[in-house]
Amino acid sequence: MASRRHAEALILAGRVTVNGVVVRALGTRADPERDRIALDGERIAVASVRRTIVMHKPRGVVSTLGDPEGRPTVAALVAGAGRVYPVGRLDLNSTGLLLLTNDGALAAGLLHPRGAVTRVYHVKVDGTPSEEAITRLRRGVRLADGKTAPAHVRVLERLPTKTWLEVTVVEGRTHLVRRMCEAVGHRVDKLARVRLGPVALGTLPPGAWRDVTPRELAALRAAAGLRPGGGAPAPPRRARDTRPRRPRPRPGPPPPGGAHGGPSAPPGARPRGPRPRPRRPPP
Repeated sequence: MASRRHAEALILAGRVTVNGVVVRALGTRADPERDRIALDGERIAVASVRRTIVMHKPRGVVSTLGDPEGRPTVAALVAGAGRVYPVGRLDLNSTGLLLLTNDGALAAGLLHPRGAVTRVYHVKVDGTPSEEAITRLRRGVRLADGKTAPAHVRVLERLPTKTWLEVTVVEGRTHLVRRMCEAVGHRVDKLARVRLGPVALGTLPPGAWRDVTPRELAALRAAAGLRPGGGAPAPPRRARDTRPRRPRPRPGPPPPGGAHGGPSAPPGARPRGPRPRPRRPPP
């Protein structure tokens, strides 16, 4: 097994196959329990027990399993949880909720842009953002890698020289919230993720971790588009036809005048028509 970045490099290098077919497209889905996933021709063993934990990442800790610069990593903090991998990342100076799991399908579903899983941050910025700046954050701001999706933003607390904001986004771009705030003129002083999808950080202290509850796991799988118990993604539901239906005509009395629609004759009246000519007697 490898970190997400290393795994992506292996896929792009053509070293990963699914059922004997080389896979080079990132984000390709496979079911580890049904499909044969191999690296360099050797099948990858599937973990017998899936585990997903939530931890409170402290500041100054890298959210990877290894770091070439020798900085502290989350691997040391979750050593007793077995081989689990971070779902997404928090940068070195950010704190808060970080999910780790050995369920690859769950991680891929939560990170896929199609799922639009919400991420809630508490952000301390310099100065006092104006209503115009907050409106720009809500509507989306233009960054170097494109305009951001609409965000939910509210003011938590105003301090003499700082302001606490709650920012909810559905994208996982690198340093997204920091860049958004800087784009409207307010540098980020502190940033903490307090919720990812249905899972909240709560009162978990920095550096600590816990297993997700069965209810949280079920909600996470639903957010990732997975079946409640299996690893395969749930098939998309067919959209219902919401167009208004035309009412069917009900049978009623025949139109006046019969099938031709002419005026009806009173009862007992002789039908109108050309009168027959009287025949002349022969001479």
